[in-house]
Amino acid sequence: MVLEKPRQPLVLRDVPKPNPARGQLLVHIRTCAVCRTDLHVVDGELPDPKLPLIPGHQIVGRIERIGDAVEGFAIGDRVGIPWLGWTDGECLYCRSNRENLCDRAGFTGYTIDGGYAEFTVADARFCFRLPGQYNDIDVAPLLCAGMLGYRSYRRTGDAHRLGIYGFGNAAHLIAQIALYQDREVFAFTRPGDKAGQESARKLGTTWAGGSDEMPPEKLDAAIIFASVGELVPVALRALVKGGIVVCGGIHMSDIPSFPYADLWGERVICSVANLTRRDGEEFFEIAPRVPVRTEIETFPLEEANSALDRFRAGKLKGTAVLLMSST
Repeated sequence: MVLEKPRQPLVLRDVPKPNPARGQLLVHIRTCAVCRTDLHVVDGELPDPKLPLIPGHQIVGRIERIGDAVEGFAIGDRVGIPWLGWTDGECLYCRSNRENLCDRAGFTGYTIDGGYAEFTVADARFCFRLPGQYNDIDVAPLLCAGMLGYRSYRRTGDAHRLGIYGFGNAAHLIAQIALYQDREVFAFTRPGDKAGQESARKLGTTWAGGSDEMPPEKLDAAIIFASVGELVPVALRALVKGGIVVCGGIHMSDIPSFPYADLWGERVICSVANLTRRDGEEFFEIAPRVPVRTEIETFPLEEANSALDRFRAGKLKGTAVLLMSST
């Protein structure tokens, strides 16, 4: 799929060539999971995407060719390609272990061609070896919802009572880790979403309700995975003093004004920008031990638009994963 402009994708069949001087890999794609960020890109909500563009940043594939400067990989190795696709390695952020903030960073499926295709080229430095416990389909959604969600989770520190607003794929994955680590999870869904609340309870959450409700007890921290700015003041009001609200999305609607009293008491609001390779390494170390699982709904590559439409309409029964013809 090539995005010439928002909402007008086409199907790509060309095979890109790796650039040996840049330490790149040519990867034969097996699966690519669909992320909400893909919708933000396709619908024009994220500014200045590369055009034409191949979306997709939760890529699983096998190495087909290797650039001369690449070390540590062999032809046939299985790799995962995430959102963060390149950094300069030289700026203040990169040199202070904050590569996720690099001003020149390249992002897979946004400023770098992504995985809605049969082949892709990726910088070997930003490719991950994937746990053998997961097959190509099940591991794909972990490459963004899991890794970026884990970064959001890490920002909550040692919070025992954790609220999660927007109980989609990222929330399901991170709730499993939080429960594995003996934390109490409070799930907030769209008001009236009884099915979503029941799904959260089956995971073992302490409480599940609508985002228009207050939890039965104050929270130590909250993560907002929904791209709804109005939830920030709501989550603030649910916190104990010194609690933190982590905004875990790349795109969010405007946050409305709220009384300073809701922030007072050393409460904190922070965003999570992208991810680092360390986040991915730590996540893939703990995920198989839980083990983290997600529900999947598969689509052939040719039906990528249908997958996006169903996602946009809230009709998916699990995370959409695109299957290439060779899968």
